[in-house]
Amino acid sequence: MSSISSLAAPQTALAPNAHAAVQRALEQLDTVILGKPTQLRLALACLLARGHLLIEDQPGVGKTTLAQALARTLGLGFRRVQFTSDLLPADLLGVSIWDAPSRSFHFQPGPIFSELLLADEINRATPRTQGALLEAMEERQVSEGGVTRPLPDPFFVIATQNPAAFVGTSPLPEAQLDRFLLTVTLGYPDARAERELLETGGRGQTVRHLEAVLDPATLLRAQREVDEVHAAPALLDYLQLLARATREHPALVGGLSPRALLALLAAARAWAYLAGRDMVLPEDVQAIFPALAAHRLPLRDPAARVQDVMAALLRDTPIP
Repeated sequence: MSSISSLAAPQTALAPNAHAAVQRALEQLDTVILGKPTQLRLALACLLARGHLLIEDQPGVGKTTLAQALARTLGLGFRRVQFTSDLLPADLLGVSIWDAPSRSFHFQPGPIFSELLLADEINRATPRTQGALLEAMEERQVSEGGVTRPLPDPFFVIATQNPAAFVGTSPLPEAQLDRFLLTVTLGYPDARAERELLETGGRGQTVRHLEAVLDPATLLRAQREVDEVHAAPALLDYLQLLARATREHPALVGGLSPRALLALLAAARAWAYLAGRDMVLPEDVQAIFPALAAHRLPLRDPAARVQDVMAALLRDTPIP
């Protein structure tokens, strides 16, 4: 049986404007997810760019805590689904149930109808269930019984994926990985953060008492402000040069698609917004590029390191 849990959105104490609220959110998250400032910024940038996040790591490094802390801090309704081999698409999306007194079907929404969904260990589910989730992520709606139902807005999926060497995993195909805007790895905490965890007994109770510093309306306003961050023609030239470099690199099977290039621009806008700027700089693109490109660019040599290829692409591509 699947494991589904939820977390109600807390009461909200809003900052004066959307950008200030986002900065407060980052500061609060830093007190819960210790020693991971870059990963936190990537997660928040992913949400601001209206994308979805894939976390690739082993169990026990704080993936669930990150998702819960984001939900509490951003004032979002939260549901968690433990993906297993017997999880069916209807368990996730919902199902129509016959109601005898009214002699009609009533739709019972599944956990995907939440503002922040944690899809835990997504690669333990069957490809059919994976595909159902990823289709809903792309379309931002669920069709069942001839009726199309929109998903909430904002809608953010954080999926976790165990290493491929783990027993019982079904890797996501490249086309499905493309549904995720960014991929991050949390990794082990540094010695200082790990010692604090040992001394405090973990952060589970801390998460439950977090104050929401945004609400969905403020988050949507922040997303609209991200859309307005300026990208100069020279910056677009740089994006095209990077895309061409990926398409011509001998270590890669294929390069970034036009859709991936649009995603890179959206994520770079969000990164610039988090930095308090109203225009995108090349360093914004460079900061976001590895998390956006690594899972989209399969290597010809499985023994090669994707991080090395990403670093070489950034190093060798000139800035106009």
